[in-house]
Amino acid sequence: MVNYVGKLCLAPMVRSGELPNRIMSLKYGADLVWSPEIVDRKLIQTRRVVNEEIKTVDYVVDSPHGAKLVFRTFPELEAGKLILQLGSSDPDLAVQAAEKVIKDVDGIDLNCGCPKSFSTHSGMGAALLSTPELLCSVLRDLVQKVGIPNQKPISCKIRLLDDLEATRSLVDQICETGIANLTIHCRQRAMRNRQEPIWHYLSEIIPRVQSKGISVVINGNLQSKADLCSLQDLFNNKDIGGMIAEAAEANPSVFSDSPLTQDKLISEFYGITKTYGDVFAGSKFMMLNQIPGRSPFYRQIAQTRTYEDMEKIVHEIQNDKEDKFIHKILNKDLQKQRCVNGEEFAAHMVLRKEVMQRLVGNNKRIAVESGGESSKRSKLNETKSAMVAV
Repeated sequence: MVNYVGKLCLAPMVRSGELPNRIMSLKYGADLVWSPEIVDRKLIQTRRVVNEEIKTVDYVVDSPHGAKLVFRTFPELEAGKLILQLGSSDPDLAVQAAEKVIKDVDGIDLNCGCPKSFSTHSGMGAALLSTPELLCSVLRDLVQKVGIPNQKPISCKIRLLDDLEATRSLVDQICETGIANLTIHCRQRAMRNRQEPIWHYLSEIIPRVQSKGISVVINGNLQSKADLCSLQDLFNNKDIGGMIAEAAEANPSVFSDSPLTQDKLISEFYGITKTYGDVFAGSKFMMLNQIPGRSPFYRQIAQTRTYEDMEKIVHEIQNDKEDKFIHKILNKDLQKQRCVNGEEFAAHMVLRKEVMQRLVGNNKRIAVESGGESSKRSKLNETKSAMVAV
């Protein structure tokens, strides 16, 4: 059974979390990878196909225009490391969907945190935070009817509520459902990824969850393997796991100690996405996230229409000597792009640890002084502003 303790994970991301990025992330050090969210009804409609040519297992939906891929896994590399994220607000549908794929994945994660409309419709995603009884009902059924019979862990990913007491109450309820892991995205429902995560709940919430025998993974602007190490050091807790989203979208080699520069990354990624990607548009989307917007190659890739067109640009990237952006590491920090060399990247991570240390120290003080009440927002704003300096 999958063990989440202390693991470095690739976050569930629509389009960007497809198989090519998961392959790259695992190659460069990710311990576990999440699929993009797949809605229960869509998954239920699929049929399982073994793709002998590329050795994948595909779940497809038949249409008048042919079979459309919904989910693909590469067992040779992903076995023991793949968590499927499920979108559902119906216990029965959740169980049906999970049963459909449970033999080909290593765990099921219920999405209880995404605030975007494609996820919150029909009460799914972050909408479940407003209906904790329903949320826990879905989790209990997944644990009892899918997880235990198949010896596979059930987990969920949440966002913070508007105050500590409400978050604590929700977490306590979730911990009684039998889940194996809780991932905490340290932002509230109304917050977007350009805003700094909120850390002032963690000093209380993390040990509260771990005391129940449930592992904790932290998500929210983590940018590298070094960031997880810093987080573990600051809380003196090596059992905390970390989940990387946007930084891995820009450069999936951030799971390693020494991330690749974008030119080397793109050259390798192209071969993977051409083989394991579903449609060209999806491959282009992922690659455009890996090319600095200020690089002339960004526009050239954006104008491609076929893999053959893309291959020509990739070849130019391999032989380029002039582009000052493509030969550096692309780092995403609160959706802002920075292009840095290896030494600058390492220095940035050291600076982030120093700011994290001040932030965690301030948050511990604020948590005690506030008693968990949201009335101390002015102090929290003062604390959050420290991260802007990074």
